[in-house]
Amino acid sequence: MHSIFLTTLIVVFETLFKEKREQNKQEKEYLNGRVHIMTYHNYGAFLNSGEKNPLAVKLISVLLTLVMSIVFMLTFTKYGNRGLRIGLSFLLGGAFSNTYDRIKRGYVVDYLNFPKLPGKIKNVVFNFSDFCILIGSCIILIKQK
Repeated sequence: MHSIFLTTLIVVFETLFKEKREQNKQEKEYLNGRVHIMTYHNYGAFLNSGEKNPLAVKLISVLLTLVMSIVFMLTFTKYGNRGLRIGLSFLLGGAFSNTYDRIKRGYVVDYLNFPKLPGKIKNVVFNFSDFCILIGSCIILIKQK
């Protein structure tokens, strides 16, 4: 049950934060300019891939979130383990939040930028859900070994 709480907590936090960003789009800097809080509308998937076909991105997002939800439910049976459940909790929290954005707004609200990072990554704008998806994926990979 802790895993369901974690997923819910991620979705609620992220939804509230994105709503706040949509209302107040003022940019802010933290940590001597290493972190920027801004508002960016991503009409595609990661790095705007698929932005010219938002319906396909939306459908794929819904489908993948649904599949991961089924896998998540199976972790409560003999087929699952705690590590997989925790990883999927993070992954689904991020996926639900971003998928909700795509359905409700037609885009995902991104707001975290790290302009002092090297290379092109300094131009990418993320959100908390992106990090939850990454963390969840890493936990799943580590726990499956």
